[in-house]
Amino acid sequence: MKIIMGLGNPGGDYRRTRHNVGFRVVEAVAAEHRLSAWKRRGRSLVRAGRIGDVEVVLAKPQTYMNNSGRAAGKLLEIYDAGAQDLLVVCDDFHLDLGALRVRRRGSSGGQKGLQSIMDVLGSQDFARLRVGIGPPKGDPVDFVLDSFSKSERPLVKETVAKAAQACMVCILGGIDACMSAFN
Repeated sequence: MKIIMGLGNPGGDYRRTRHNVGFRVVEAVAAEHRLSAWKRRGRSLVRAGRIGDVEVVLAKPQTYMNNSGRAAGKLLEIYDAGAQDLLVVCDDFHLDLGALRVRRRGSSGGQKGLQSIMDVLGSQDFARLRVGIGPPKGDPVDFVLDSFSKSERPLVKETVAKAAQACMVCILGGIDACMSAFN
């Protein structure tokens, strides 16, 4: 069992924001595979099924970024899974636009969605895929809630596709293979 949770904020107002790049990655994985339709489970929208021999749940929390832990905790409970079964995909403004960083565990690095998950799970021991959105220009809150510029969009599209590939490597080959291929 693998739970791939893309972080973001629900609602059309946030759809194209930098903070929702995690949603875009899990949507890209879903588009490539025949999984169930999006449906509400716990505090998330999920698609579930098999990819290869692995049971997979793709999730988009509906709790807003800063409360992502409530959604993660509920999904782990529903699917009787542990933190080791979770891969969280989130934005990171400490990384250049287009960069990816995969880790088996670690700190939140100031990412409030990751911090919420760590607080609820009581652990840093879950994998994360950070997607670079570039350094903030001005207030970080305004920056992450802003859309990508027209000139950034082609790179964002490529990065989302690359991050979706990283998710697939993690699902089928494990976190070590993913770190080797994408770090």
